[in-house]
Amino acid sequence: MERGACARRAGGFLTPNVQSDMRTKWTDHAKEQRRQIVAYIRKGFGVKHAQKFMQEVDDIVNLLMHSPNIGQIDTLFADRPKTYRSVIINGLTKMVYHIDGDIIYIVSLWDTRREPMNQAAKTE
Repeated sequence: MERGACARRAGGFLTPNVQSDMRTKWTDHAKEQRRQIVAYIRKGFGVKHAQKFMQEVDDIVNLLMHSPNIGQIDTLFADRPKTYRSVIINGLTKMVYHIDGDIIYIVSLWDTRREPMNQAAKTE
């Protein structure tokens, strides 16, 4: 993702057109989870819903670039050396990330209706 990208809309709020020095990197695990979620939405609900989900993900990522600590500290990862945070997208998808310097590492996306301990155990 480019530095300084700005969301048009994130959670119903407009984000200011402000430069950000933060960057994002998706782990392979998170990329695969995103691909699977989009495929599931596309198959079950259609292309427009899949596109809407991708836009919501992009909006949240852009919001994180400007306010990286906006996510709650996720207690599922309390035993890990890094501080993991999470945000909920569309009420059904949890995005887990951690911050290292100027990089936001997106490490996992999962359906919030799934067993959280199993999902956390699969996360890098």
